[in-house]
Amino acid sequence: MEYAFHVYNKLAADGAAMAVDKLLRADMERKLTPRRYSETPSDKRRNAEFQKRFDGNLEKPPVIVCIGSDLAIGDSLGPLVGSMLKYKTQGMHVFIYGTLAAPVTAKEIKYLRTFLKETHAGSQIVAVDAAVGAEGDIGLIKLTDSPLYPGAGAQKKLGAIGDISVMGIVAEKSVANYGLLNTTRLNLVYSMSEMLSDAIANVLWNRASAKRETFAGV
Repeated sequence: MEYAFHVYNKLAADGAAMAVDKLLRADMERKLTPRRYSETPSDKRRNAEFQKRFDGNLEKPPVIVCIGSDLAIGDSLGPLVGSMLKYKTQGMHVFIYGTLAAPVTAKEIKYLRTFLKETHAGSQIVAVDAAVGAEGDIGLIKLTDSPLYPGAGAQKKLGAIGDISVMGIVAEKSVANYGLLNTTRLNLVYSMSEMLSDAIANVLWNRASAKRETFAGV
């Protein structure tokens, strides 16, 4: 399942928020519903581990992992989203990793996976990162129901992270990927970060509100 929105579409933030929520709910249903044939052995093991740790709270906020570095404009989408989310979710109990002050780079993914497994077992993970693609795709936000593979655009095999992935295509894919590092416009990356942080914050606040209403109704 995949959704795509262009950053300059006025309805992109609302569409992305709906997509994130829908993908998280579909992922939750898949993990909590036993399946005999449609999942790989690794999927079944992961789902079994999730079920063992799941606390029964369907509105529990996901953990947000924003990947990238502030040393290159094209790679700064993740840290920008993380920093904006920190501001837009003030007062909320939510875990956000990867900001301008404390970035999470692709080379740290293997350590972060272990940390998330030990610290946030039973929580859904939303992974955010910049990506490269076809020239006509620059400016697209892509949301999928599959893990994110940081560094894949640079032919790096760093493993997967996340239950759903959110990618902003910031540059055209090239052999050396100089476009990602050197020629990406800050305005594009900043606009994407604003839109994505709005969308994810919307989902987080809606879940927090639903949780409060549940407690109020008890």
